[in-house]
Amino acid sequence: MTALYEREAQSISTLAHLRFFPLALTGGTGATLRADDGRELLDFAASWGAASLGHSDPRIRAAVDHALSDQAGASYLSSANAATVQLAEKLLSLVPSRAAGRMWFGHSGSDANETVARTVVAATGRPRIISFSGAYHGGTAGSAAVSGHPSQVIPKAHGLTLVPYPNGYADGEQAAEKALTELDRLLEGPVPPQEVAAFFIEPIQSDGGMLVPPAGFFEEIERRCRRYGILLVSDEVKVGLGRTGQLHAFSHFGIEPDIVVFGKGLGGGLPISAVAGPEAIMNFAPAFSFQTLHGNPVCAAAALAVLEAIEADRLAENAAKVGRHLLSRLDALKQGHRLIGDVRGKGLAIGVELVSDRATRKPAKRETAMTAYRAFENGLVLFYVGVNSNVLELTPPLTLTIGEADRGVEMLEMALTDVEQGRVDLSLVSAFAG
Repeated sequence: MTALYEREAQSISTLAHLRFFPLALTGGTGATLRADDGRELLDFAASWGAASLGHSDPRIRAAVDHALSDQAGASYLSSANAATVQLAEKLLSLVPSRAAGRMWFGHSGSDANETVARTVVAATGRPRIISFSGAYHGGTAGSAAVSGHPSQVIPKAHGLTLVPYPNGYADGEQAAEKALTELDRLLEGPVPPQEVAAFFIEPIQSDGGMLVPPAGFFEEIERRCRRYGILLVSDEVKVGLGRTGQLHAFSHFGIEPDIVVFGKGLGGGLPISAVAGPEAIMNFAPAFSFQTLHGNPVCAAAALAVLEAIEADRLAENAAKVGRHLLSRLDALKQGHRLIGDVRGKGLAIGVELVSDRATRKPAKRETAMTAYRAFENGLVLFYVGVNSNVLELTPPLTLTIGEADRGVEMLEMALTDVEQGRVDLSLVSAFAG
């Protein structure tokens, strides 16, 4: 029988592929995935954090079954439906008062961030947007246009300004000061603040390298936004909803955004995104940003089940506890592996930066790809991110146990050892662009 990965190659376009190794799945439960060769794999990626409760969670299954057994249409485009209204009410009760106006629902973080970018400019009459270098806000034309990740070659939005995101590993204690100095230089000259509609932030810059900002940095960003009437948009798509050890990632930094964007883990594996923001912005105009299946009641029911599970099972607290343990184990791993330059993160949003030279901090891009590949061969699924593609990203299900965390670290250590000792064939990864 032809392997699943080979069958896919003969039937499915590669336009949406982002592959690191020949992962082909037939099922999964919890933090375990089942490959088509029968192997069980420990999932430290959760499909980029989307499978927030792990796989085959019974609460999501029950919610979806109930929604489909008496289906209230398939959209909120031309009719209200109970599940979407309930989800809106729930999310509005969870966001800060500044953002607790109205909800918009979509399919992914990409369409959500594109909607925000279009709406804030139209509603405020201000043509400019600020975001960070290295930021990834989505893969659609509109969301990539306000992103700053170098892997995206889509044209940027007219009026977009990118400012540095502070990287404490690369720039040390001066990282925040350097970033704020550059922002002030722009606002005092080429970027008139009265023309800026919104500042898009990631409380932890995930695809840019899982960068954790220095203490006080985002308070300074918020202070400038308030001074100039700039809307503060927190992109919580990957790092929100319990992943960092608090319900909202921005809560770690003492700020209150005007607009909050949700995605990935909100649906627990089903496609749904959400934006919470002030009524004046969110009700700017009807039929301004919509697709037929937006507000799908089945996906909304799944999202409600996810939110209920996060609360009932105290999954933010679990992410904090297991994340602290993981960080401790990875810090210990750093002492014995020359490839590890830095370990950072909050909760179950963790980055392990690999370098070929600790003194120069030169990115070990090739070795990172080889480590991810060998980890897969060992039974561990994790991907890598960063502007230099050299940061292993850990975004496992929020349900991860300490025992599973320990197993994953052991498999990662074996992979690092094999790479450092030259036991991984570079040709294995040549077919995977990552």
